[in-house]
Amino acid sequence: MNNLKHNSILNIIFGIVLLLASCREKSLEKSDSSAEGTMEKENEAPKKQLSQEFKDYWYKGTAEITSYSLQQARYGEIREGNAVMIFVTEPFLPGLQVKADTNDSNNIPVLKLNATKNYITGIYPYSIMTSSFYPVHDNQHALKLSFSSQEWCGHVYAQLNNRGNFEIMSHSYFGSEADQDYHLDKANLENEIWNKIRINPANLPIGELTMIPSLEFVRLTHKELKAYNAITNLTEADSINTYEISYPDLERTLKINFRSEFPYTIESWTDTYKDGFGEKAKVLTSTATIINRITTPYWQQNSNKDLSLRDSLGL
Repeated sequence: MNNLKHNSILNIIFGIVLLLASCREKSLEKSDSSAEGTMEKENEAPKKQLSQEFKDYWYKGTAEITSYSLQQARYGEIREGNAVMIFVTEPFLPGLQVKADTNDSNNIPVLKLNATKNYITGIYPYSIMTSSFYPVHDNQHALKLSFSSQEWCGHVYAQLNNRGNFEIMSHSYFGSEADQDYHLDKANLENEIWNKIRINPANLPIGELTMIPSLEFVRLTHKELKAYNAITNLTEADSINTYEISYPDLERTLKINFRSEFPYTIESWTDTYKDGFGEKAKVLTSTATIINRITTPYWQQNSNKDLSLRDSLGL
């Protein structure tokens, strides 16, 4: 009987110790989470107010889909193809940095851009997609970028997460690039420019600054992913604004042409740089010009009867 009492007392003490340890662990987790949240908020500027026309256009339960005729430089030649830009608003989980499945006061509303390119190089095809998640309140850098490229030689994937700094993860089938995981100081992101144009082009960064080129450009040209010196300017002619980014060290100039009035639709772009490798390398200009634009809840349109919508986009 005494042994039973003794064992019971030991079990109770052991249980209390475990409970205290568990509570302490949860307290530390809460403290860490709170510290991370504080660090993120320190990097935020005040939220910019959304206009009623912005709300009416971007919160009506549809996405904006625009198709473009693409002439893409690759391996020292121009390739024919198509590009598509899908802009849509959605709630974003700041911790996991993915689309939120439920409503929560901690969710961050973002304007997401999924941009695709498809073209043929000789016998084999390229399929490229870049996603940019940018806060609609235009008060911090893109929360996340992701890029993937698939072709018959292999596939490449890269991701940037905006936390205390920019966390970079990249995978490639090239031995010199392979698997990479590192951090960068925060800087302007070329990929977020497209989203910023659609929200408020008056807030675009202008002048001499540093900017991290697009994940697509860096991966396909095998350049180092880092901030480069850049010169940017904004001009207007005949109701079309042009935002230009020049990278002197990369000998590259990107020009994005968009409507000067809301909703600031992107009509075309050009991208000039030395393309190709070795003797095939030459300065070429990739261009994209609009085919058509529709607004529709595409995520609900996955039936065969919806194929005609692709025809309307010229795809």
